[in-house]
Amino acid sequence: MKDIALRCGVSMSTVSKALNGRVDVGAAKKEQILKVAKELGYTANSAARALKTNRTYSIGIVFTDLSNSGFMHEFFASTLNHFRMEAERRGYDITFISENMGPANTGYLQHALARGLDGVAIICADFFDPKIQELVRSNLPIISLDHAFNNRAAILSDNMRGMESLVRYVYGKGHRRIAYIHGNPTAVTENRLMGFYRACEALGLAIPNEYITECEYHEPVSCYKATKRLLALPERPTCILFSDDYSYIGGINAIYEAGLRVPEDISIVGYDGIHMAKMVSPKLTTWQQNTAELGRLAAERLIDRIEHPHTTPPKHITVQGRLLEGETVRQIG
Repeated sequence: MKDIALRCGVSMSTVSKALNGRVDVGAAKKEQILKVAKELGYTANSAARALKTNRTYSIGIVFTDLSNSGFMHEFFASTLNHFRMEAERRGYDITFISENMGPANTGYLQHALARGLDGVAIICADFFDPKIQELVRSNLPIISLDHAFNNRAAILSDNMRGMESLVRYVYGKGHRRIAYIHGNPTAVTENRLMGFYRACEALGLAIPNEYITECEYHEPVSCYKATKRLLALPERPTCILFSDDYSYIGGINAIYEAGLRVPEDISIVGYDGIHMAKMVSPKLTTWQQNTAELGRLAAERLIDRIEHPHTTPPKHITVQGRLLEGETVRQIG
């Protein structure tokens, strides 16, 4: 850095600001400094940086795969990828942390502290797990995805509005017998169920109890069984809302097995807006969650909390999605 400062005729603090992307360095001067840094083969010394700033520039990720789908779950894979890109843009590495590190059952907090992490993002977990609660009560900067803790930052997909929009869409297509196969009990499920019932109530729809059933998220076999139960009803629904796009595979297999066609005999709707929804035939009507914005905002707000703890409030930020109109909902009536 001294060599760069001498070559450019500026102070070391100006070099530091330019290399760290600060806006209070003129564009021309910043360009010169970056050019000289590249010529001289400058590489930041992470150990020295950590000593100076009292930060490791490393963020922990809690990703407890509740559905055993790993990174095959496109919603989480995409969200994590955009989190990583924003963290790296801001100069941070990410590392996954576990409740078990080595032979001892240490817990998430102990793992984070042992790694010297600057903060932790809880992306997927049992949010009521005592070890998660311990982490949330700690002094570490924390952000969570799709679950809001008191006095902690959270990035939330607007699941309630998404489900309301789907119900209103199929209602507008003439459907009145609308069934919903929701996922296992979580805050996400609770919000989607609330959105479903709110929309039905506003539209004057009375939904029979047997039209509401449950399956595992991201689990086609579970959705297959739930769909068969709905199809066996004396008065089957004209439209079924599935818990997510991937589970749709099981649902549509049950429909085809019953000798029915989509959308001619029965309409279906997914949730998430994953890539597969655009590739299947007929193209799936679904609600697309904005994974790019969810991941980017989660990294941005967590790093802001790390770097500016006294001026960055722990806000709960809601991210909107959008309807992807496919070919699986028929106009009736």
